[in-house]
Amino acid sequence: MQEAVDATHVVFAFKTGYKSPVPPAAISIEHLEKFFPPTRSGWRTFLQPFERPTSVALAGISFAVRDGESVALLGANGAGKSTLLKILATLLLPTEGRALVAGHDTAQDSRAVRRQLGYHAGTDHGFYPRLSGRQNLLFFGRLNQLPTSAAIGRIGILSEQFRLGDALDRQVRTLSTGTVQRLSLARAVLHQPRVLLLDEPTRSLDAIAASEFRRYLKAQILESGRTSLLFASHTLPEVEFLADRVAVLDRGRLLAFDTPEALKAQTQSATLEDVFRRLTRSASFTPDDSTISIEGAPS
Repeated sequence: MQEAVDATHVVFAFKTGYKSPVPPAAISIEHLEKFFPPTRSGWRTFLQPFERPTSVALAGISFAVRDGESVALLGANGAGKSTLLKILATLLLPTEGRALVAGHDTAQDSRAVRRQLGYHAGTDHGFYPRLSGRQNLLFFGRLNQLPTSAAIGRIGILSEQFRLGDALDRQVRTLSTGTVQRLSLARAVLHQPRVLLLDEPTRSLDAIAASEFRRYLKAQILESGRTSLLFASHTLPEVEFLADRVAVLDRGRLLAFDTPEALKAQTQSATLEDVFRRLTRSASFTPDDSTISIEGAPS
């Protein structure tokens, strides 16, 4: 029914010249594929840049994230979660298909995409090690077109929220792994982006810091409805706490996309862990293009 209503709006807008009231999805992923050259060792590594990409990272996945929605990427190591987030963050180009962020193509209009994004990488945070945490945040705030006074105010708020304290005025190279992780999360939300991409956001955080960050996301970011969240996590309670819907990936394929409760019902599972085990176990016996319950995916 909703699709029919949306189609009526689009036809009406086309005939009358009025702008359609249906907003674009915050994130739209359409038949996205990514291949890498095969891994080589020894002298064969020199040939790698010239080899044909044959190693599958993403195998034609499609789904959409609505405005104000939180979607979790769930999958084993190597499932394609980080590759997908890097494509959306304009750090990688897709081999085939396309990805849109706030209506902008990540390959064709990367500058417009980056203006809408906050991105936290799981490993390489990209800070300048000899600058202090505060200097780094001010620098990235200005890159995201925050006025200096606004950036200073936001840094003060986030410093208290993420318990950065004295670490803000120390060189980044002297900070612990967990503190750098908190600094990176603060940078991702500093400019209050429309779309937030987080790759294993609570990795390396202690239990208290991880719990506080999850509550911050829920209360300060998601409840306002102004920011859409796409995040990868191996922590299943975190997924259930934050995600409106879950995308289950396996070896670059999208196996399922629905709410946690719907996925449990469809697979007759009591927990998300059981859902994941049953979907990935059955995937080895199904065709590569099989997908379960792709609600809201582009056709």
